[in-house]
Amino acid sequence: MAALCAPALLVGDDPQTTSITVEVKNLDGKPVERASVVVRFNEGRSIKKFGKKTILNWELRTNQIGLAKIPPIPQGKILVMVIAKGYQTFGETFEINEPERTVEVKLKPPQPQFSAH
Repeated sequence: MAALCAPALLVGDDPQTTSITVEVKNLDGKPVERASVVVRFNEGRSIKKFGKKTILNWELRTNQIGLAKIPPIPQGKILVMVIAKGYQTFGETFEINEPERTVEVKLKPPQPQFSAH
């Protein structure tokens, strides 16, 4: 069994990190499991590389209770995107300056399609 290992991140002058939990629910408040969660945190940050690949985003799936826990990442502007079958895609940038934060995402049902022809 292979272990998932992330390289260490070195951030210029601001080594503060945050641990984010993304909580995904539908409009009825029920958890959405197996939703794809993408978190990007390279905006406005000077991340230095020392011969190792630097991770600038995480891609995970929510668990059975609709949670995705992101390993510690640099604080600042963080883009959270959520994609789930049967729901509209969610994307929003959050300013996160706390050591821990839960981001609550409520997914909407898809909009009805129509034709202009």
